[in-house]
Amino acid sequence: MTDGLGGKPKLVFNPHQTMKYNFLGNTGLLVSELCFGTMTFGGSEGIWEHVGKVQQDEVNDLIKTAVDAGINFFDTANVYSYGLSEQLLGQSIKTLGLNRNELVIATKVRGRMSKDVNAIGLSRFHIFNSVDESLKRLQLDHIDVLYVHGVDLKTPIEETMRALNDIVLTGKVRYIAVCNWPAWMVMKALGIAEKHGWNKFVGLQYYYSLSGRDIEREIIPLAQGENLGVMPWSPLAGGFLSGKYTRNNEKAGDSRRDAFDFPPVNKEQAYDIIDAAAKIAESHNVSVAQVALAWVRHQPGITSTIIGAKRVEQLNDNIKSTEIQLNAEELAILDGLSSLPKEYPGWMVERQSADREPAQ
Repeated sequence: MTDGLGGKPKLVFNPHQTMKYNFLGNTGLLVSELCFGTMTFGGSEGIWEHVGKVQQDEVNDLIKTAVDAGINFFDTANVYSYGLSEQLLGQSIKTLGLNRNELVIATKVRGRMSKDVNAIGLSRFHIFNSVDESLKRLQLDHIDVLYVHGVDLKTPIEETMRALNDIVLTGKVRYIAVCNWPAWMVMKALGIAEKHGWNKFVGLQYYYSLSGRDIEREIIPLAQGENLGVMPWSPLAGGFLSGKYTRNNEKAGDSRRDAFDFPPVNKEQAYDIIDAAAKIAESHNVSVAQVALAWVRHQPGITSTIIGAKRVEQLNDNIKSTEIQLNAEELAILDGLSSLPKEYPGWMVERQSADREPAQ
């Protein structure tokens, strides 16, 4: 199978596992179709104590489980538990004796890391300082993918892109990518990089789930047009699509959503989706979470879906979602319940494009 753009295979199979591998955007780097996110590691103060409090021994078990299943892509961020997530991941790689050259490690820069006035944002100053600090915590000599972790409206995009290009040239970062930017801003950044001959973004990390399909309006078309990888975060909508929540059970008791209701979802619509996913799950003898993850994997343009876990059994359940093949009828049911309302100019583009179809 080819990607229809550069003729490269879209999926590569590992004969020893069911895990498949996709090229990361327009690069030769292969990443597993699931990426293991480490947001649950550490659990320091603030919102992070609600997200997860997984400590080193449990981290080691989770990382080993992921690697044994064929996952080679790991996602963290400097701001996750204010550096503790990176520290735990790095120590786990060392403790388990994993081959660094078989892993793709991603981290991020943008969030506030201290009370210092410059310990935030996407300035050249903060990017260079943050990469050095992340490398120390990870106990690594390079980062494979560095994401800019959100918008910094106070720093010119040109300064950010120049700094990202230069940090790649140091060898401390291999590829750059972006999270949570509007499509116009990503395209502007790509244009600036093209103009100067700088390194460009190779991937996009955005919220995407059955309860949050907003990126289908602009981000997915942008990714397909520019051959960028797409790595969805929170494919279970912060646990809301895990199967624990129903109209009759609005509190799960052991989910971060009970205390940290994020990302926002239309809950009435989500309950309809959950009801349908439960029926599909029953027919496949799998969990609701696996169905929700499988739906994301089936969508065009998706490179690697980011999953998180607090327990090995939860991680194994998520990994098994790669074995599910939803049929056309099942996809149509889920698509219908979760579809986006048409917005302008999208509906006008669709209308005006009708007269450009070839005559039958």
